[in-house]
Amino acid sequence: MEITIATEVTNLIPHFKLGFIQYHDICVSESPQMVKGRLQLFQESIFFELDDKKVVDFSGIQEWRQIFKKTGKDPNRYRHSAEALYRRVQNQKYLMPIHSAIDLNNFFSLQYQIPIGVYDSDKLAGPISIRLGQEEEEYLGLNGRMNSLHRLIVSADNESAFGSPFVDSEKAAVTEATKNAIQIIYLQPSLEIEKAEKMTASLASMFTQIHGGTAHWQIME
Repeated sequence: MEITIATEVTNLIPHFKLGFIQYHDICVSESPQMVKGRLQLFQESIFFELDDKKVVDFSGIQEWRQIFKKTGKDPNRYRHSAEALYRRVQNQKYLMPIHSAIDLNNFFSLQYQIPIGVYDSDKLAGPISIRLGQEEEEYLGLNGRMNSLHRLIVSADNESAFGSPFVDSEKAAVTEATKNAIQIIYLQPSLEIEKAEKMTASLASMFTQIHGGTAHWQIME
């Protein structure tokens, strides 16, 4: 599956980059205890760190808030998904296990302080474009609400937008029936390319250790 980044995004955000991973023949299931334990312990660690630190003090959280500002979205109203996770932890509304793909994706997002999306690629049609949402464009999100996509960075196939660093749609949600998936890692623009490659490769390796199958990754700029 091909992916491109629209020039309207790269012109607006210098050094914008993504990690893009394609998975094939994976097996999604209830998370193993190792993943559940890591997710719980890491959330507890973040909670205690937030005793004397604000959510916006984390560099990854702050950098993506600035990206939302550049696209014209108020980051206090439209909080990117990684910040939303951190604020849940701050309020001790810890993430409960869902299944192995979502739990691991959430762990990665917390660990690296960046939005990350995982999608069932068999539910997508054609190549993917990373672009800005258009006026009047919206979708039903995993938050259970219709979400305006205007001026948000979105992921779209030939039919419609399906994901965003704000909130993903139900269109390509991963389930335990998913066999092929893609992962979009919204890297910090300030991250050096070598570190971006190392991070993306590490995520792909851990994902296939849990789910089997194969992974092919690339960095998009």
